[in-house]
Amino acid sequence: MNALALSYQERAAHCHAPQAARLLTLMHEKKTNLALSADVTRAEQLITLAETLGPEICVLKTHIDIIQDFTPTLTQTLVQIAKTHEFLLFEDRKFADIGATVKAQYAGGIYQIAEWANLINAHCLPGPGIVQGLAEVGLEKNRGLILIAEMSSAGHFMTQHYIRETLTIAQKNANYVIGFITQHALSSDPKWLNLTPGVKLEGGADALGQRYVTPELAIRQHGADVIIIGRGITAAENPLLAAQQYRKSGWESYLKRCAKPFLGPLR
Repeated sequence: MNALALSYQERAAHCHAPQAARLLTLMHEKKTNLALSADVTRAEQLITLAETLGPEICVLKTHIDIIQDFTPTLTQTLVQIAKTHEFLLFEDRKFADIGATVKAQYAGGIYQIAEWANLINAHCLPGPGIVQGLAEVGLEKNRGLILIAEMSSAGHFMTQHYIRETLTIAQKNANYVIGFITQHALSSDPKWLNLTPGVKLEGGADALGQRYVTPELAIRQHGADVIIIGRGITAAENPLLAAQQYRKSGWESYLKRCAKPFLGPLR
């Protein structure tokens, strides 16, 4: 079965992880595959972005540890906004330690990530124990985990062997792992979501090694399910208009992919 020729709604029925099915269903019903990467440093900025752009997105991706004036009220507010506008909260924590350590980082500390973030992500560098540690916290709270298989930065060390091993770990934890941060679809299995950062309408690169692909290239040729946009929206003169443009481009590319079977490489 070629997952990428199926609709989001059809794929939701194949998911083992509840948050994967929830996200695919939300995307189908809301008609958006746009995730906003809100890398801002003040609570008011983050709340304003969530309120203003919430109707356009399926996921709000945060870096909660760069918020200079963080208080628990911020995450409580984000949860309410997410319910109102129907999107998921994804804390881009990139856990990368032994199981016991990531378990404590996820459940505790000042950020209490497990209490409010629907989704988190992690590197598989420490081995399968990292997923086990996170799952001990996340499963009982009905959360989901995204594994980082491939980044959008130039010169990353994520080899084909590493990518294959990441997929193997995901397959052994399909009740908790929902998919991958990746530049290319890893599998034809319909239960995995591919979330792709480094997407801009014009493509290109920045001065610090970030490489960009267009929404159409990401979705139709590389097999992305969710496009993650940061500065293309947040640095725009009119962030709402930019979000609407990305949403339109991403959704139209998805519809074209469903109309014509995906022919890109599956790793």
